[in-house]
Amino acid sequence: MIITKLPNIINDLNTVLLPRVCFGCNARLYRGEQILCTPCRDQIPLTEYNFLDENSLDRTFYGRITIEKASSFLFFNDPGVVKNLIHYLKYRNQPRIGTFLGDWYGALLKKDKGLPAIDLVMPVPMHPKKLKKRGYNQVERFGKQLAHHLNADYCDDLLIKTNNTPTQTQKSRIFRWQHQTPTFAIAKAQGLVNKKILLVDDVVTTGATLEACARAINDEFNVTIYIATMAMVP
Repeated sequence: MIITKLPNIINDLNTVLLPRVCFGCNARLYRGEQILCTPCRDQIPLTEYNFLDENSLDRTFYGRITIEKASSFLFFNDPGVVKNLIHYLKYRNQPRIGTFLGDWYGALLKKDKGLPAIDLVMPVPMHPKKLKKRGYNQVERFGKQLAHHLNADYCDDLLIKTNNTPTQTQKSRIFRWQHQTPTFAIAKAQGLVNKKILLVDDVVTTGATLEACARAINDEFNVTIYIATMAMVP
């Protein structure tokens, strides 16, 4: 009996010595809690969007690009739990948050009757210089978990970013809209033709980045594009 309980005892001891905290509110995490404490998880702002009904993210792309459907998992509010999660994911070396969100959202998408069988899950790529500096693409684990739940291939080498633009998180929506440029290109054509693609990103505001990605793909191949993001600005 003592032997079977030993792993739990060790884990509890580690928690006392190195307490784990919630990425949403910094409260202490207890056994069974991962990334978020129970109150934060219960209160996190889910969009409840799906791939069947029209939503406000769909309307963001009307008249701009040809996509089949778009959806987002969470609402990004400032301040808020989602903002904290994305900040830790992107700037505090916590890529496991992407795994957490991908598992959660992937389980929901698997049941979404509006989303057909996806062939490829593709993340919005980072420029090699920025990727080298950060050490990881913050969308990678999120995309891999979605691909796992949807039984699709994950491909991060087909689409590349061709210029290294500075972060625009502090810029206004109008600035980003006026200064958008096509910064993406197809690196490998093989395997893209006639595919159903789920293009994934972290936070969508104006949609300019996703528009540029989708345009690069649509310009060359007969594909059907769906979009899924971790969060969106309401």
